[in-house]
Amino acid sequence: MELKCKVQNYDWGKLGQDSIVAKLLSSSDPHVEINSNTPYAELWMGTHPNGPSLIIERNILLSEYLKDNVDAIGPVVKRKFGITVPFLLKVLSIQKSLSIQAHPKKEHAEQLHASFPDIYKDPNHKPELAIALTLFEALCGFRPIQEIKEFLKKLPELTEILSKPSVEALLSYEAGDAELLLKQVFESLMTCDKSVVAKSIEALMKRLTNADSSLQSALLYKTLQKLNSEFPGDVGCYAPYFMNLMQLRPGEAIFLKPNLPHAYLSGDCIECMACSDNVVRAGLTPKHIDVTTLIDMLDYSSYSPSDLLFNPNLEDENSCIWRPPVPDFAVVKIRVQSDSYNTIIRASPSLIIFISGEGEACDTEPVQVRPGSVLFLKASRQLTITSNPGKHLEAYQAISRDTSAAFLASDDSFAENKWNSAGDEASKRTPPLASLLAR
Repeated sequence: MELKCKVQNYDWGKLGQDSIVAKLLSSSDPHVEINSNTPYAELWMGTHPNGPSLIIERNILLSEYLKDNVDAIGPVVKRKFGITVPFLLKVLSIQKSLSIQAHPKKEHAEQLHASFPDIYKDPNHKPELAIALTLFEALCGFRPIQEIKEFLKKLPELTEILSKPSVEALLSYEAGDAELLLKQVFESLMTCDKSVVAKSIEALMKRLTNADSSLQSALLYKTLQKLNSEFPGDVGCYAPYFMNLMQLRPGEAIFLKPNLPHAYLSGDCIECMACSDNVVRAGLTPKHIDVTTLIDMLDYSSYSPSDLLFNPNLEDENSCIWRPPVPDFAVVKIRVQSDSYNTIIRASPSLIIFISGEGEACDTEPVQVRPGSVLFLKASRQLTITSNPGKHLEAYQAISRDTSAAFLASDDSFAENKWNSAGDEASKRTPPLASLLAR
């Protein structure tokens, strides 16, 4: 069943046809006019009440259809999540940086929702997976301590506004658990007077503007300049000196587990998440920052960029799957080249968006598909995808993770410690997988 999906015009989105969201929208519906001055930030696919998808041929919301067609969800998903699609699939096109944020664990989300329902709107967790479609820049996780120490030594504008004991303790760190030391420094920054932070950033910008290119590069001047131009004097401008600055190539992904600080800075991506609006912000935003909750919940572990890359598993020559350690979702990339492909049968409902190419997809009736076409596939059904002669088709399929074939065929140990899959033998980029991701 083909879906009409909601576009979100948030002000941080890319403008007009610079946005992949806009390109997909205009490709899927030739009658849509794209405004060159309008931001096209997100395309939402699913049953989230703030952007529900519509079944085109029936002119009914997907969420309403499911109430009368429970079989479409499947017994496994119904038993775990109820009569709903338990994930939200998106395409993002980012021009202006999004807020630095983290998402609480499910138990914490329940507590926050009970105590502050006006701020934390629901009791669910919000793990996220981002897969780059273009060069994609993000801040993610705290840097190795030695890198943070080196930045502190070179940034007097920053250290002079921080608690002196906390800075000295971190700079004298040699070995052992540094999470408490980092928490104390970060808390000192987050509780600093806003006007003091703004003046220190102004001083740093003035120094780096007149510095040579090597110093500018070493102190991340281009990133600082971008953040300060978008959020002048905001405490989040200092985030790159604490967090990993990552540049993902198309096909690379990061999994944003609970409590992990992150911010998307630029680029286009596929994003899949559990259905929730719970966000605890840390900067680069005019919105409310819950400093107390933020400081207490953050993951202060140190990560390298390679630790944070989340690699998929090859399923067959046409598909690979990113399978995060949460039950809510997994994402499959499918590519068909001048041929037909039968999708793997899942016990979960699927949302499928076609990103490039042309052809048809058939469950019971064939549907012509092109970039921007979005389909809903019932649980335990198979879709035949056929590219046009001499063409290809590329799509992303979101499913509930616990219903993927590999999960159902495995024991409980499969779910243990799979967040960082970069070093797992099953996740290494074999030639077929590398080829699938690079296309």
